Amino acid sequence: MESTKITVDAAVDANKEKAWEYWNQPEHIKQWNFAADDWHCPKAKNDLRVGGKLQSRMEAKDGSFGFDFEATYDEVVGQEKIVYTIADGRKVSTTFEDLDGKTKITTVFDAENENPIEMQKGGWQAIINNFKKYVEK
Repeated sequence: MESTKITVDAAVDANKEKAWEYWNQPEHIKQWNFAADDWHCPKAKNDLRVGGKLQSRMEAKDGSFGFDFEATYDEVVGQEKIVYTIADGRKVSTTFEDLDGKTKITTVFDAENENPIEMQKGGWQAIINNFKKYVEK
């Protein structure tokens, strides 16, 4: 069965080198990898190579809920593209495109079956918007 693909994106006021670094370095991931201000990302590890793992923890700041995110890299093209498979088998692809000194980041991911498509898109878009806000501050 073909899965539903969802696309989110943002144009970030930063060059590709900076966008790539902030997207992939654990000390930066912890600053932006959450969808709402009452959440945070207290842990992040990233072994950015084919076969390497991306691991992060997202949780409510009050400790009421949280989850671990884990994925394995399938493709890594420096400052251009990242493809990984989430632990549940879904695929995610993120591209970095130069727009005259800005960087357009586009993520396409397989939808899961538990939550409505719009909710999933909203959550992932909120995370990429958080990334944009962090990089541009």
